[in-house]
Amino acid sequence: MKVKALKQRLDRNRPMTSVTIRMPEDVIEDLKRVAPLLGFSGYQPLIRAYIGQGLRVDLERFESETVSALVASLKRRGVSDAVIEESLNEVAHATSN
Repeated sequence: MKVKALKQRLDRNRPMTSVTIRMPEDVIEDLKRVAPLLGFSGYQPLIRAYIGQGLRVDLERFESETVSALVASLKRRGVSDAVIEESLNEVAHATSN
């Protein structure tokens, strides 16, 4: 994830929207019980954390799959491993700044 996008994700004042989701009552009770043990002020912030965590994993997986597909395509077109490696290092360095 790019630094700018990460900073936006960490902004506590970013716009929010309400959603309605039906969940079993026992799950809500478990969330209410676990939330303070994990340092959350309530079960809703815990739900947001769980969703955010899962979303980041999936986004990383999809981005990784896209990069892998691009590398495979470049190799099929005769681009050398050295050029691909150099390019990946360049991109990794640029996104870490």
